[in-house]
This record gives sequence, structure tokens and C-alpha cells, in this order.
Amino acid sequence: MDTITEEKKTKDAEDFMPIMGTDYIELYVSNSKQAAYYYQTAFGFEAHAYAGLETGLKDRESYVVIQDKVRVVLTSPLKSGTEIGEHIDKHGDGVKVIALWVDDATQAYNEAVNRGAKSYMEPREEKDDHGKGVRSGIHIYGDTVHIFVERKDYNGTFLPGYRKWDSGVESKPIGLKYIDHMVGNVELGQMNEWVKFYQDVLGFKQILSFDDKDISTKYTALMSKVMSNGNGRIKFPINEPAAGIKKSQVDEYLEFYQGSGVQHVAVATDNIIKTIAELRSRGIEFLNIPDTYYYELEDRVGEIEEKTATLRELGILVDRDDEGYLLQIFTKPIQPRPTMFFEIIQRKGATSFGKGNFKALFEAIEREQELRGTL
Repeated sequence: MDTITEEKKTKDAEDFMPIMGTDYIELYVSNSKQAAYYYQTAFGFEAHAYAGLETGLKDRESYVVIQDKVRVVLTSPLKSGTEIGEHIDKHGDGVKVIALWVDDATQAYNEAVNRGAKSYMEPREEKDDHGKGVRSGIHIYGDTVHIFVERKDYNGTFLPGYRKWDSGVESKPIGLKYIDHMVGNVELGQMNEWVKFYQDVLGFKQILSFDDKDISTKYTALMSKVMSNGNGRIKFPINEPAAGIKKSQVDEYLEFYQGSGVQHVAVATDNIIKTIAELRSRGIEFLNIPDTYYYELEDRVGEIEEKTATLRELGILVDRDDEGYLLQIFTKPIQPRPTMFFEIIQRKGATSFGKGNFKALFEAIEREQELRGTL
């Protein structure tokens, strides 16, 4: 009887914050109209929804672009002195909102706040001719927030207050499927605080941990812990800097972002070779990986389906774990500040994050830092 009771308590504890997946990410950007065009033409996103002066908003303009299950909202201020403008002035273009899809946004908010989260937005019912939705929100690291999105009673284009948007741009999708994970950079000494936050407030579990021995080069190092929600659909690695001879990529990020925030968004594809070849043809820049990385690739990762010559040409990294292997590649920063970038990842069974690639990746980032004079 005691065992059954304990099992029930454990199950209840795990189920207090059911999150079905990532709903959308919202970036505050200096020019949402131009950013939307960039995401359509370069990354193959399709025009989806719009909100602005024509929909009754007076302070902001937002464009929503989609590709399969990935939804990106790009928002800019319409006036000076707004919270959005102040965010951009401080951080540059970057992720403000990581929206989480839930069945009950009010319950999720109440659970989170009762467990110690700081309120960002109290539950708010939003309606239009297509139904109603509920959103609420909490603060997380830096100026970033989680918005809980309840949309079971809504059948419109995106959310109430948005209208369907046809940009007239011919978008050609590149095979992006869903957000695999999002990495947050936090300041020294804060990683464990945010690990505890995700455990206590959102019911996440730590699934991996990397220390400065795992993630280091001759000059720099960092530490990371990976948090995952109950169904495993959401994964948030959290990085903090570690002592090194020179300034690490996390230090550089924190300096130019002026605080904690989302370092990169990893998006999954089923055919990374096709996806990256298309992105390169559209002018997207990736970190440069030296040919020496590929000399003993097959000896290190074992047999793979892809040709090493093709991977070397495209700069794609490979790593293997007990479940299989993965292929991954990282863009250069997508805005003037050396802050946010994208990762493209294809998993062939592997559930890890490319530990075997850390050294090559970080050395590639250091080469970019050296060119910027920030190493």
C-alpha cells in the first residue's frame, strides 16, 4: 500500500505541469517587416499571420512565419519609449518569448506562481470571430519570459488579434520540422539556480550535465546542464561560463546581449544535407570546420549513411551515442551582435547533444571570436 501511495505521489508530482510542446518563439527585432522577408527567403518560412495598426495595435507590429511545426513571431515597436524598444536597445535582436503549449493556461500560471515563479502576465482570455484562447506568462532568466498558450477553443490563423497574412513572397521550405532544443546562457553561478527553477516550478528533469572538462579548449570553457519536460518534447540546455585563459563564447554573449538570454535555437530536419546545401545557396553563413575534423571521422563515430566528403564540403558535424548518431551544424550569429544563432540538427537515433563535437565546435567559435577581437 505504501509503495502504491508513493508511486501515486511521484506521478502527481510529475504531472503538475503538463506541457504539450513549444507553441512559438517571439523575437523582438528592430525591423519586423524586413526580418520576416529574411526568414521567408533565406530559411524558407511561409507567411502566416500579422498584427499591427490594421488590426488595432498602436504600439507594435508582428509578423508570424511558419515551417512545419516551427512558428516564429517577429515583433517591432511602432513608437519610441516602449518596452519592446528598450529590450532591443539593450539586447539587440533576440528571443523575448518562449511560448509553451498547454491545455490550461490558467492552471499552468497558478502552479508556476505558487511554486515561486515571478508573474509576467496574468491569465488573459482573448477572443475574435474564430473562438477564444487564453495566455499567461512568467519571467525566466534575464528579460526572457515563458508564455503559456491555451488554444483548444481557437480555430483562427494564429491567435486572436492576428489576421491571415499573405506576403506575396514565394517561400520554398528547406525541410525544417520542429524545435529540437533551445540553449540559454546565464551568468556565472546562475546555472544551478535555473536548473532548480525548472525542476521546482515547471517539473522538468535534468537529463544531461557537462562540466568544464567536457566543454573546453586550450583557451576557454563552459558548463551546461540539460533540462527536459515530462514528455521529452522540450529540452533547455542551460550554460554558464567557466574559468579559462581567454573569454569564452558565453562571456562574449553575456557582454553583447548585456545579460542572460537565449543563445541558440536548434531546429530539426530529416535531411540535413539537402537543408544545408539549400541554406548555403541562399547565403546563410555557418561556422567553418577544418578539414582535419573529418580525417578520422568514421573511426570515431563508426559507420554512417552519409559520405564524409559531402559532410566535409558542407561543414556538417557528426557524433554518436548509445542510441545512434546525429548530424549538426551551427550558423554564424544572425544579427550584428555576436549573440543568437541557429543550429540545424538531424537525429538518427541519437538523443544526446553532440558531446564529441564540443571541442571542434568551440574552436570554430574561437576562430570567429578572434576575427571579432573578442577572444
